[in-house]
Amino acid sequence: MLRTIVLAVAVTGASAALSVDLESADSIRAAAKLVAGNLMAYYHGEEPGNIPGVLPGPPPAGAYYWWEGGALWGTMVDYWHYTHDQAYNDVTERALLFQANYPHNDYMPPNWTASLGNDDQGFWGMSAMLAAETTFKNPPPDQPQWLALAQAVFNTQASRWDDRYCNGGLRWQIPLSNNGYNYKNSIANAIFFNLGARLARYTNNKTYAEWATKTWDWMEGVGYIDPANYNVYDGGHVEENCTDINRAQFSYTAAIFIQGCGFLYNYTNGEQHWRERLEGLTNRTLTNFFPPSYESGRAAAVEPSCELEEKNQCTTDMLSFKGYVHRWMAQTTQLAPFTHDIIMPILKQSTQSMAESCLPDGTCGFRWNRGSYDGDTGAGQQMNALGALVSLLVDQPEVKGAVTAKHGGTSSGDPNAGENAEGEEWEGESTLITNGDRVGAGIVTFFLVGSVVGMMVWVSMTTGEEAEYSRASRGMKAKGKATVRERT
Repeated sequence: MLRTIVLAVAVTGASAALSVDLESADSIRAAAKLVAGNLMAYYHGEEPGNIPGVLPGPPPAGAYYWWEGGALWGTMVDYWHYTHDQAYNDVTERALLFQANYPHNDYMPPNWTASLGNDDQGFWGMSAMLAAETTFKNPPPDQPQWLALAQAVFNTQASRWDDRYCNGGLRWQIPLSNNGYNYKNSIANAIFFNLGARLARYTNNKTYAEWATKTWDWMEGVGYIDPANYNVYDGGHVEENCTDINRAQFSYTAAIFIQGCGFLYNYTNGEQHWRERLEGLTNRTLTNFFPPSYESGRAAAVEPSCELEEKNQCTTDMLSFKGYVHRWMAQTTQLAPFTHDIIMPILKQSTQSMAESCLPDGTCGFRWNRGSYDGDTGAGQQMNALGALVSLLVDQPEVKGAVTAKHGGTSSGDPNAGENAEGEEWEGESTLITNGDRVGAGIVTFFLVGSVVGMMVWVSMTTGEEAEYSRASRGMKAKGKATVRERT
């Protein structure tokens, strides 16, 4: 039984926190505006000499890999969608378009080869899909459109489905020169599943749903999803036929599957197996990642694989997961209303715990279960706080659910998006969804630039606990040592 919670956080005595009344939509919007301003202070892509769309990085130039820029703009699309504050819409549009990789428009820019996994590309694709679903302002006609961008990401990933090893699935990395190309992980396949589910609903094209179902079946078949308890494990290596499963669990992977199941439940008009999967994943995620906080006993989002009681050893990437989980689970309640009373009370408790981790000026820390600000700040921490706040606006009457092409959608699509032009660096036959709903299989062959391969990979060496929970080492331990990169 849920504990009764106090719905206001304020400055009291020597303790300072973000002041917000969680029963007031206006108060939540005001707090979100404060947090959003602090978040955008980390972005310098509009400044002369900097690159639009990306946060400072990658290491050692800055803390953030390319994918987190894509995550940022998805957060800002949702910020606009929930609050109707248009202050950051123009910069969001420019960022999403600048990184699209014109003229191929597939979110595979060659400049980011060393940071390019299927999950990295997929995060940008999910943000473009969100822009289409929320009717975020469309780009000019001579620019790539949101739906077509999401279709291009999906199509290029479908072309990389690999039946040769582990009976299917996507590899973590795209270029075979990248560390981790031999690893098939849940996050890459979760995003592919998620995009397939959302594209099926938006376009009413059943082939996308068939791909999503195929991906879910593969995840269960290979053992990455435990169908009895709905744990979602991290991945395994192709040389071991994906049997060496790393059983680390990450909140955002489970939440991406939850959101995707919500879309398929909605698309199929409530098919029982999608309801069962959605319910199982939701219950397990709330148990695994929203335990009672140390101080108040309220639920608080936690990343247990790295956010340990005695110390926080989360990487920069992991520091951003909590906000995505809040946003994606909140949207799921619109798609599958039976989940509302399961999800929203926990998200509300977690958001109050979050507010206690922030200062009155909207600067937020990472640990939400300590009852106070921990001084651990960054773009990911701000995205977490913003995602938690806006998620509580999901029930406001002006916040509409995801649109479709037939019901409210305005974004133009291209079922053949992602077909590579002759001579492009990313060579290979594409598997595309055609107007006739046919999907052909293909094998992508990647170019190698022998003399610069070493320059394309940032490698760090860790051992012991740090290797076990490093964002990039997830299951990538070589015999005798772990070679890792902190990135998605």
